[in-house]
Amino acid sequence: MIRCVAALFFALVLAGSALAQTVQRNFPATALRGEISFGQPPEVLVNGKPTRLAPAARIRGLNNLLVMSGALMGQRVVVNYTLDSLGLVHDAWILTDVERAKQPWPTTAKDAQTWAFDPIAQVWTPR
Repeated sequence: MIRCVAALFFALVLAGSALAQTVQRNFPATALRGEISFGQPPEVLVNGKPTRLAPAARIRGLNNLLVMSGALMGQRVVVNYTLDSLGLVHDAWILTDVERAKQPWPTTAKDAQTWAFDPIAQVWTPR
């Protein structure tokens, strides 16, 4: 009986520590930072400008799991996002407080072209 209780306690401690760990997400060098307001899918506002989600758009939540755009209707969130060749939002990652604190991060394609990106440290440096 004592062994079962000890094993259960040990399993709970391990499960708790696994949940407490955060996921390290690596963003591509093409990811821009902005604010997305979700309307009726596929309509969104990116930094206040109307655009749309790409047909195969992926939105990842704080836990890095996929989130359906319909579940985000009416919400405004800070994200890193990529655009496809037509200018539609292809990927979006809703940022945690730690990810949001990484500054500077480009908000326009012009910034991204003139800044240097370190993919390992996930930081940008203006040149």
